[in-house]
Amino acid sequence: MRVLFIGGTGIISTACTQLAAERGFEVAVLNRGRRRCDLPFAVRALQVNIDDAAAVADALKGACFDAVVDWIAYEPAQVERDITLFRGRTRQYIFISSASAYQKPATHYLITESTPLANPYWSYSQQKIACEERLMREYRENGFPITIVRPSLTYGDTQIPLAVNSWAKSFTAVDRMRRGKKVIVPGDGSSLWVITHNTDFAKGLVGLLGREQTIGHAFQITSDEVMSWDQWYRATAEAAGAEARLIHIPSEFIGACIPESRPGLLGDKSVSVVFDNSKIKRFVPGYCATMPFAEGIRRTIAWFDADPARQQIDEEANARWDKLIEAYDCGMAEAVRQFQER
Repeated sequence: MRVLFIGGTGIISTACTQLAAERGFEVAVLNRGRRRCDLPFAVRALQVNIDDAAAVADALKGACFDAVVDWIAYEPAQVERDITLFRGRTRQYIFISSASAYQKPATHYLITESTPLANPYWSYSQQKIACEERLMREYRENGFPITIVRPSLTYGDTQIPLAVNSWAKSFTAVDRMRRGKKVIVPGDGSSLWVITHNTDFAKGLVGLLGREQTIGHAFQITSDEVMSWDQWYRATAEAAGAEARLIHIPSEFIGACIPESRPGLLGDKSVSVVFDNSKIKRFVPGYCATMPFAEGIRRTIAWFDADPARQQIDEEANARWDKLIEAYDCGMAEAVRQFQER
């Protein structure tokens, strides 16, 4: 089976590239080559900017594929480019959307692929929804072979996945824990959430490759392990050999003080989610997420601990969080004082 990954070296896509190669697929990865990643020996690397039409045409040289997966399409213009590029050249085009596209706030606690798509808080999610709508229209009107995949929060060896953390320098939260500093949990810590290891996600995604019966369908691929945010934080602290000094701060308060955090909190991580993975299990027999978070996060922290150079700290984020915690504590104390005076 001939597979083309556009991107293919991110946290999620790297695991999929590796698994597809292990299963004997003929994999090519097309990207700009800016991110360091050790691709499997059998994977063909095409160092091309997908937006450079002439360079892409030269790199692909009229090749056809059983499946094309675009990991880095975020806007309708990018999927429009892909429709033009791969029409008649692939039997399946997989668009990587996002579970954050689902209805916020949800009207039912259990998320399925039929849950409405509507996120008024986050432009990232809105763009993904627009991409899905354009691709589904192309499928209905012209038979473009679209399959949609919606991952939720997914991590691997190089990422510590907490609700309030630095994405680029995710060791920052663990460093705070180890130094005995407070870490911020949005809300009261009881919101339910799902975090998926990239090796588990890969089993679902690779299982969809080349399957004709998936055309026109959308799939979510997550773990079935559901815990509260307090539990995710405490499991991370335990893996790091630290105490979890949690401070609960309302998402609205966090967003008011740090506006750039508002879309991702109110439009995603502060809202309870429980995913029904029945559909992916029907289409990919044997799919099961088997990496418990307690084990996966130990592996992740071990990766960071193996090389101090990996333990980069986001000092700007640290300063913002310290200021936020101080402001919340002061506001709480002042509110109590005013209330007691009346």
